[in-house]
Amino acid sequence: MPLLLFLLSLFAFDVQADTCPPWPADRAQAEIDRLRTSVEQWDDHYHRLGKALVPDELYDQARQRLLQLQACFGPDRALNSLASARGPVAHPVPHTGVAKLADEQAVRTWMKGKVGVWLQPKVDGVAVSLIYRQGHLVQLLSRGDGSQGHDWSRHIDTLEAINRTLPEPLDLTLQGELYLRLHDHVQATAGSVNARSAVAGLLARKRLSVEQAAGIGLFVWDWPQGPNDQGQRMARLAALGFADSQHFSVATNRAEDVARWRLHWYRTGLPFASDGVILRQNARPPAERWQVNAPYWIAAWKYPFAQAMTEVRDVQFRVGRTGRITPVLLLQPVRLDDRQVSQVSLGSLARWQALDIAPGDQVAISLAGLTIPRFEQVVHRAAERGAVSAPLPGQYDALTCWQLSEPCTEQFIARLTWLSGKQGLAIPGTGPGTWRQLVEAGLVTSLADWLTLDASRLMRLPGIGQDRAENLQRSFASGRSRPFKRWLAGLGAPLPGDLPLAHDWASLADRRRGDWEALPGIGPTRAKQLQAFFTAEPVQALALQLSALGIEGFSEAGGVPGNEF
Repeated sequence: MPLLLFLLSLFAFDVQADTCPPWPADRAQAEIDRLRTSVEQWDDHYHRLGKALVPDELYDQARQRLLQLQACFGPDRALNSLASARGPVAHPVPHTGVAKLADEQAVRTWMKGKVGVWLQPKVDGVAVSLIYRQGHLVQLLSRGDGSQGHDWSRHIDTLEAINRTLPEPLDLTLQGELYLRLHDHVQATAGSVNARSAVAGLLARKRLSVEQAAGIGLFVWDWPQGPNDQGQRMARLAALGFADSQHFSVATNRAEDVARWRLHWYRTGLPFASDGVILRQNARPPAERWQVNAPYWIAAWKYPFAQAMTEVRDVQFRVGRTGRITPVLLLQPVRLDDRQVSQVSLGSLARWQALDIAPGDQVAISLAGLTIPRFEQVVHRAAERGAVSAPLPGQYDALTCWQLSEPCTEQFIARLTWLSGKQGLAIPGTGPGTWRQLVEAGLVTSLADWLTLDASRLMRLPGIGQDRAENLQRSFASGRSRPFKRWLAGLGAPLPGDLPLAHDWASLADRRRGDWEALPGIGPTRAKQLQAFFTAEPVQALALQLSALGIEGFSEAGGVPGNEF
């Protein structure tokens, strides 16, 4: 979990909408108590056992949501995330907190009136104090609660990547970050890879192997009792063997430069994971006055979240042409990178059943390929969860919903969309939205009804004027004239694309399973599917309707032949 205290203030970042939920008092208290229990459990596992139960950035967001709910409903009980992190050893100088800046405007506000601002990447690791005596590292302390930490000095002899000896016999205390060493790690594409948790887990062990220790690096971000000038401090640290401190420090006096460097470090290969940038004012009080709370002279601006936590508003089930059921989570809109996401697919009914997601739950989503919303995990289950009415497994298949009925709306529209699509009749100017409008208006209740619509009937629909109605009528006319083979494809007949076909429906519907199996490339399974398709009563009824409308190839459509099994 994060090692810095969060502030519910001007600089706190918001992931979900910051409006208060319209909950009664008992519901609000139940939700706050439940979320608080989750956060405290995550804190305890992370700080006491070195084990992260949720990714770091999801923890950050869950904690911010808890603070928001407490601000909405009260009482505003203090949340000490570091309660189980406090150790028995006092730091020579406390580790301060860091205020969080929400955006570039907040950065500009924070920088106003400050001179000598320096910028560094915010290394995503585990904060420590390093205590040197006569140039030798003698003590390594975990951050703990900022004032007292645990003694990790047992790892000093193994951690060869950190500076165990200085080139000068100095007594000094440094503060920095032990991080997971990575090669050209690009945060924008690779994410945090749980680097902080990995290091915390290793350091919680009694002993590290040589290989484990070799994977841990050190970034010194402060010398509390060093030179007063930040530039001089960085130069002096570089001379003492801490070159990264200077290499990754930039002086700036403009918020635009901060935004540019933030984007640069976000998209550039670095030797560590980072979750934002740190701004430090050159002038600061003496180390003797430092406190654990966030001071005025340090702030952070985090990177966009790779995973965002948001609330499930509803669960819908979309039925495809073949009867496949796809659960879709409707979400409290949330921004990922430069996209606003309001829904995400779960892929299959079985997956939704296994995850048991209901309205009110908090889930994590990301962007696959930076564009497609992807479900990651359930972060937190609500105390009061909304009911979900789900279709039964097997309720839909390739031969259901050829006519409109209440449970068939989604599959019926999917059939119309497939029929009019490029794989079928390629009807211009049509799509799911067009068909839904016609279905909801009662103008299309079978797959052939659109063939009888004229411009005057179409113009009665809201938003469809004369030009749009005439264009649709011409599009429908083009679909009417497509060849028989295109109609079969649009209706979803399970025929191989290169199979020579009879040119009329009656000849195909009269074939037995053995007749289909005798054709090249058709096995028993496909033969059974073909016979089932051409002899299904709703399909035969549609063929008769198309015959009556004069569609090519259906003029000889007859009744339902006997089945052969």
